[in-house]
Amino acid sequence: MSPSGATPVGRSVPHESAPLHVSGKAQYIDDLPEMAGTLHAAPGLSTCARGRIRAMDLSAVRAYPGVRCVLTAADIPGENNCGPILHDDPIITGDLVEFYGQVIFVVAAETREAARQAARLARVEYAAEPPILDMDSAIAAESWVLPPFVMTRGAVEQAFENAPHRLSGAARLGGQEHFYLEGQISCAVPRESDTIHVFCSTQHPTEMQQMVAHALGWRSHQVSVECRRMGGGFGGKESQSAQWACLAALLAVKTGHPVKLRLDRDDDMVATGKRHPYQYRWESAFDDAGRILGLRLEMASDCGYSADLSGPVNDRTICHIDNAYYLDAVALRSLRCKTNRVSNTAFRGFGGPQGMFVIETVLDDIARHLGLDALAVREANFYDVVPGARSTTPYGMTVEDNVAPALVAQLADASDYGARRAAILAFNASSPVIKRGLALTPVKFGISFNATHYNQAGALVHVYTDGTVLVSHGGTEMGQGLYTKVRQIVAHEFGLPLEDVRLSSTDTSRVANTSATAASSGTDLNGKAAQAACQHIKARLAAFVVELVQGAVAAEQVRFVDARVQAGEASAPLFDDSFAALVMRAYRARIQLWDAGFYRTPKIHFDPQTKLGRPFYYFAYGAAASEVAIDTLTGECRVLRVDVLHDAGRSINPALDIGQIEGGFIQGMGWLTSEELWWRPDGPQAGRLMSHAPSTYKIPTATDLPDVFNVRLFDNANVEDSIHRSKAVGEPPFMLALSVFMALRDAVAAALPAGQSPRLEAPATPEAVLRALGCLAPEDGA
Repeated sequence: MSPSGATPVGRSVPHESAPLHVSGKAQYIDDLPEMAGTLHAAPGLSTCARGRIRAMDLSAVRAYPGVRCVLTAADIPGENNCGPILHDDPIITGDLVEFYGQVIFVVAAETREAARQAARLARVEYAAEPPILDMDSAIAAESWVLPPFVMTRGAVEQAFENAPHRLSGAARLGGQEHFYLEGQISCAVPRESDTIHVFCSTQHPTEMQQMVAHALGWRSHQVSVECRRMGGGFGGKESQSAQWACLAALLAVKTGHPVKLRLDRDDDMVATGKRHPYQYRWESAFDDAGRILGLRLEMASDCGYSADLSGPVNDRTICHIDNAYYLDAVALRSLRCKTNRVSNTAFRGFGGPQGMFVIETVLDDIARHLGLDALAVREANFYDVVPGARSTTPYGMTVEDNVAPALVAQLADASDYGARRAAILAFNASSPVIKRGLALTPVKFGISFNATHYNQAGALVHVYTDGTVLVSHGGTEMGQGLYTKVRQIVAHEFGLPLEDVRLSSTDTSRVANTSATAASSGTDLNGKAAQAACQHIKARLAAFVVELVQGAVAAEQVRFVDARVQAGEASAPLFDDSFAALVMRAYRARIQLWDAGFYRTPKIHFDPQTKLGRPFYYFAYGAAASEVAIDTLTGECRVLRVDVLHDAGRSINPALDIGQIEGGFIQGMGWLTSEELWWRPDGPQAGRLMSHAPSTYKIPTATDLPDVFNVRLFDNANVEDSIHRSKAVGEPPFMLALSVFMALRDAVAAALPAGQSPRLEAPATPEAVLRALGCLAPEDGA
């Protein structure tokens, strides 16, 4: 138990499942004991990127030993769709094939091995058509999943006419595989009276509930979805888990048996969406200090074959092209390209990183053009600290909490940026092969869902007669520590030790109409909802105490601390009893000891048509200074040192937050350096993903960590009334890794003629570095 009067909020307590994680006792869906008669499913995937199925012979599939059921699109009794917004994403495609790896049938067998072997026996004849496999081809064909969006803010033409300097440029940015440790998995269990319970590794149980109901032709109250924990999500289990949940449920209802569908890693990477790749063209107008006066920007995203979440992803990109910088005049064209690749989806940052990437590249080029230090140019473009003339974003929101200038200045001083910059210049002048680079970049990331209606949450809190507490809420745990923080919040409210509070699995039959655990808002929303439920219960208990002392104290004088309830003066309380004893007395007095809590984020509004409003409750800030070295002969790079200062508000759990910062940074570093997705560009297997396993797709390992990695939290209470004045920390640290890429550009530039901007594409693989150095020919396509 914590020291007398100490609160669990603000303390670095271990993750609530940490002992289970390290001992192997944490139960994920594949660890749950299988019910008798459980069948195992495997999908049959297309081997054509675009075309129509002329003939499909599944007789060998059905005849394979152990196979119990095979379903095609014709066997779906309800709606054949798993698209979260537009109904353009079939659970099982019919005769139209739109990407290599699309589900064309599904098998259920007595063992997983039998199902997978049987799925390979299908004989399919295609009428193939030329696929669109890159953004340039999509733009030329005007192939869109959603119409282009055009936005103009400010006097753009006038800004360009009057600006002393102009510059243009282009860039490409690759996608990213989620590479969660636990792949996509669902286990559907049919129950009585046409009901079904689905154990699903998902960030969005309510959406899974709705999709399964639609696929079965049922209603929501016939379906319940449960998730205790995921082995990682990163956005890849927000909408993309629906297809696999639906397939498992369809097979379970058809066979009358529980059905588990766990994708093989290769199939998972081929058949599920990824971070959207982007490409950009821009023109900038700026003054002698590098301050941007006008910006024309065209950005295209590869959405894949269907819309999925590409609309809101691109909207969030639009809302982050400013990052921490004031843009007075902007002309923007956003293209949402339809290609014959898997439909891309949510990924940590949800389009925000792609917006920040382009503005950081623009500023980097401006600094090099003017011969100025890039940090000085970035600082010259910051929003005003006190809201004024330079405080309104391109989407019309006033920045009221800008701590970026102070945070960046503090990090520049702590990381010894100035002296290291001079040392690196001296090193590069004397080193013909190894070149070093340094960059310090900020992050300003908006917290809330752009879709305003998702900014709500519910929680259910039960207080039992022995004084222990059970909490259910709508958020899902994917390793980020949401359950731990909610546990701390509830323990704080009741003045209890953490061991007296337990979190139950997230289940749509307990808390309904939940929002996805996404947009970094899990603790903000569910923590507030749980707090509200606790406060309802506390109010009744406090009123009961007042009744017990016959009105000698006011309810406001009742305190819950150290597992006791006291009223009156602390030195001589009129009432003092253990929490458990008071709860038992309240039960006997027929006082309600459970309650539901609800929270809706205040102040926010956003028009999805005009892209104007206040989409975010507040901003989370951070900055990172990264030093790198490249080998100009091989293109290899190393990250030598990283210094991070991040704004988590009044942190609920500093240890968890620092862990999120470290993990987010390394994941972002992988996106920008080593994680390259590659599809065959032509031939009979055109459109086939070849980087579909750890052997060909390289996430960072322990050896890729910088030798020096300093992470600190910035001392800054949230100006808004967030839960305990904390700030979200799930997504913002990911974008701190932009400092690594900008440092690599700095190192490449050191090997080029003075003033020449490097044409370095992301990810900055050794081949990309060599191309930027002019040692390899440019690569065609994306």
